[in-house]
Order: sequence, then structure tokens, then C-alpha cells
Amino acid sequence: MDVATLFDDVKRMNKRQFFYQVLSFGMIVSSALMIWKGLMVVTGSESPIVVVLSGSMEPAFHRGDLLFLTNYPEEPVRVGEIVVFKVEGRDIPIVHRVLKLHEKNNSTVKFLTKGDNNSVDDRGLYAPGQLWLTKKDLVGRARGFLPYVGMVTILMNEYPKFKCAVLACLALYVLMHRE
Repeated sequence: MDVATLFDDVKRMNKRQFFYQVLSFGMIVSSALMIWKGLMVVTGSESPIVVVLSGSMEPAFHRGDLLFLTNYPEEPVRVGEIVVFKVEGRDIPIVHRVLKLHEKNNSTVKFLTKGDNNSVDDRGLYAPGQLWLTKKDLVGRARGFLPYVGMVTILMNEYPKFKCAVLACLALYVLMHRE
């Protein structure tokens, strides 16, 4: 099927059919957003699903692995646990393992992280002057993963034209699918 045929099909649709297809597309997008917000509530995490973007956690996780997170406030942070955290001044969360805990008498807990494949701890990644992470920096704890499923996300971020092509194909499919 070529592009000219697709545009002819759209032209032949009456206004009611076209409006129905656009409405269906809007329903798909809003359903995805509702599912995401529901996952945020259930998991307690601002980002219940993340993609590993680098090889710093190999061999535990590889670039492109999709991680499922939870972030329940009553659960204590433990040494050896894989956490996802955000650092002030950086938009992208980091997936690393808890290396050390620093507990104070007033029950505040600070922790230090390190990538399994890195030779040094993460203090160089933290905000200037920050030596430890706290619970407020925590996005979530890894609870499960799907290997390499996130590669699509990485490809779409690294190649914006690929992202546009995928989105255009999806939109055309929804508009052309008449059921």
C-alpha cells in the first residue's frame, strides 16, 4: 500500500468516520496516561518503569533493559539493593547499587551508590558538595526487569526521525483502521 492510496482512503472517509478515528486515537493516548498514573499510585514511584541507558550496571542489567520500580516510604534502604535516583541538576535518573549506608541517631539514613561496572563510587555524579543520597533523591527500587525491551525507547531518543516515523505509522494505522 503506497502513500497515495492512504491519502485517497482518508479523502473517501466521511467526516463522521474521520472524527471517530481521531476520537479512538485520543482514547488510546488517554488510556495509556491513566495506566501510567495508576502505576504511579500503586508503586509509590514517580516513575514506575525506567530504561537502563548505560552499561554501568553490567552484568546485572544491560543497556536497554526495562526496570520495574517501587518506592514505598516505609521500606528501609539496604546495602546491595539496586536503586534508581535523581540528582539535582540532572534530568535523567541513574540506576546503581547501594554501596554504603550512613545512619544517624535521629533515624535519618544516607546512602552511597556505585555502578557494578564502575571502578569508583558515584560521588562524582552527585550535585556539587553532595556526598550522600537521601530518600528524597530516590525514584525507586528495582523489583523486576525485562531484558532489552527498552531498546526501542533508546532508539527513539537517539534517532528523532525514527521516533517521528514510528509515531506517524501508529497514527496512520489508527486513522485507517475502520473497526
